Amino acid sequence: MRCFPFILALLLAQVGFGQSKLPPVIQATSSRVAIRDGAFLDKNAWSLSPKIRPDVFTADRTRQPKWVTFYTDIDSIRVKVKPGSTFDFVVLLNGKDSCFTRIASAIPPDRNVPSAKRTHDTIPFVLTAYNTIHVKAIINRRDTVSLYFDIGSFDFRLTKEAILKRTKLLASQPDAVAGKAQPDFTRRETVVTLQMGKSIWTNPTVVVTGLAAHDMDGRFGWNLFEGKAVEIDYDKGLLIIHSSMPKHISGYTRSKIDFIRSFVCMDGTLTIAARRYKGKFLLDTGADSAMILDSAWLAARHIPTELPLIRKLALTDPRGVKYQTRVVRIPGLTVSDFALSRVPAMLLGIKRPLDFEINYFGNDLLKRFNTILDFRNDHIYLKPNSLFNLPYRENS
Repeated sequence: MRCFPFILALLLAQVGFGQSKLPPVIQATSSRVAIRDGAFLDKNAWSLSPKIRPDVFTADRTRQPKWVTFYTDIDSIRVKVKPGSTFDFVVLLNGKDSCFTRIASAIPPDRNVPSAKRTHDTIPFVLTAYNTIHVKAIINRRDTVSLYFDIGSFDFRLTKEAILKRTKLLASQPDAVAGKAQPDFTRRETVVTLQMGKSIWTNPTVVVTGLAAHDMDGRFGWNLFEGKAVEIDYDKGLLIIHSSMPKHISGYTRSKIDFIRSFVCMDGTLTIAARRYKGKFLLDTGADSAMILDSAWLAARHIPTELPLIRKLALTDPRGVKYQTRVVRIPGLTVSDFALSRVPAMLLGIKRPLDFEINYFGNDLLKRFNTILDFRNDHIYLKPNSLFNLPYRENS
């Protein structure tokens, strides 16, 4: 008991050094956690891990303040998330394991701080026959892989085959490399640097995936360029990453972009039988089709689907499940202020791929516009390019 005043003084001293408040603690007896992020509830969103300190949950991107709630099997905590904010708390698992957890905004704290110097990093690309924005990337200054820019994706993703056959990330597993054992991708070497053009990412987030575009080793998503402006010049085959929106642009039409579950979306309007139907379209440069329409969206608005049939086809999802669907011709489509006609659209005859109602613009449509994505002010700029009048793949 004699040491109690000393321990108390020590604790108070520690609190005084920048820790004015101890993090709140909630209880759990199961590692599974449900999360309500704004209006969206995911019942299997999170798995508690006492080994990661902190384990960071990045909330869906939004400019508006919102509530994020963590639900354990016996407790919960509700946190208000604002752009640039973070909040730390502890989940005590089974009364003994402390799981240090952080809820972070997808927009970093310094997002609105202007750069002292304007930069313009250029990354060459090739538009493939499958409408893929193909970029050469170098991993750890030695391994060359083929990646594609997918606005509908996040971070860097590499396929298992690419990791095994085109990198040395599994060099510590010689039997797996030789085909004598199953590779353990969780024990792969860390990606320290990843270079595209002259742009280099240090210690980037790299996720293993089983899905990639035709002949590609992986992809990279829009969030790598948060707070910047990404110019896609299909005429010159250049991705230009601007530190801020270019000052002098002409011939572009500006529209608002929205973020739904952190996916980049914009408005589009179908014209069928002299009626107009407005909806949200996710920008998916990783898809080689022109347009995909959500079956629930079509049904809720009583949109006619008995349209000129181009073909029927079977789709296979990453689980190997096959679905029948139809490709039809949409009489009219307005994107920003631009009118297009006879646009092929895939009508999904299945439950929506994501957990919300959304349509898609694929790169057979998006490639027709030189594009600037302003991720600082959340606008998209479109200008018809030399590909604008090309036949659509489904029509040719």
